[in-house]
Amino acid sequence: MLKESVITLKNVTKTYKDRHAVKGIDLDVFKGECLGILGPNGAGKTSTMRMMYCNTEVTSGEIFVLGLNVKRSGKEIKGRIGVVPQSDYLDTDFNVFENLLIYASFFGISQEEAIKKAQSLIMKMRLEDHKESSVESLSGGMKRRLTIARALMNDPEILFLDEPTTGLDPQSRLWIWNFLQQYKAEGNTVVLTTHYIEEAESICDRIVVIDQGKIIVSGEPKELIQTHFGKRVLEFEVQPADVNYYLNRLRELNLQYQMIGQSVIVPMAPEHDSKFLDTLISSEKMSIRKPTLNDVFLKLTGHGLRDEGHEN
Repeated sequence: MLKESVITLKNVTKTYKDRHAVKGIDLDVFKGECLGILGPNGAGKTSTMRMMYCNTEVTSGEIFVLGLNVKRSGKEIKGRIGVVPQSDYLDTDFNVFENLLIYASFFGISQEEAIKKAQSLIMKMRLEDHKESSVESLSGGMKRRLTIARALMNDPEILFLDEPTTGLDPQSRLWIWNFLQQYKAEGNTVVLTTHYIEEAESICDRIVVIDQGKIIVSGEPKELIQTHFGKRVLEFEVQPADVNYYLNRLRELNLQYQMIGQSVIVPMAPEHDSKFLDTLISSEKMSIRKPTLNDVFLKLTGHGLRDEGHEN
């Protein structure tokens, strides 16, 4: 059965003065899927998403959202989508309940319908004890839940979330991701960016990794892990004095490896048994584990620090 594309990008670029943030991206997002856009700082993922939800102009190429061209139908598109940006942008002049009602008025929702919807979302977001609280009195996690509630007031056909849990405590992060898993399970379309790779692995149906303004890989999380690492990896720690010995040994055996700090990660073939490993490795800190999407991400994008000053 053919999948229905609700977002299409065709050779899309984005340039800021002399910097090319996005360099010719082609992408489809399908109805009912959760697509995760991953990438290092400055890779172009946020710029790509902002063009999708009509927050920034496309430099060249075409983007269609729900069949509409973002260059010509931005206002109509905004009325049919929900956006949770990196910053909450809540109105501190109004309380929690009023923030939702005011937002609903932007979409021409009647006051009666807006009240019903706001009450329902406040309950769903576990904010009922803070309905009349000022925005400034809310914790970071509460503000984020209110921002998500606001994005759902118009019953969006697509929900965009840009780094939805960055800076939150572990409990708030877990609650939001559990909510998103349930929301996705109801058949809703979600597009998100995140730096929490393990969370993207658990919730996203498909992953796109962007680096230096281009898509470098796309696929289901399990597919990407299997392709790049197989079913098992060996991870061991080496002392600085022993690095060259181990890396030369791995090269002699034609084994792929990835080094992060003092840790070496080696994809294991089926024939690599414990006897082989004992011969190869004498490190006291050694383990065999399942590979993760984070392993794939670091392999594809590297693991050096990136400048956080540029827009993504």
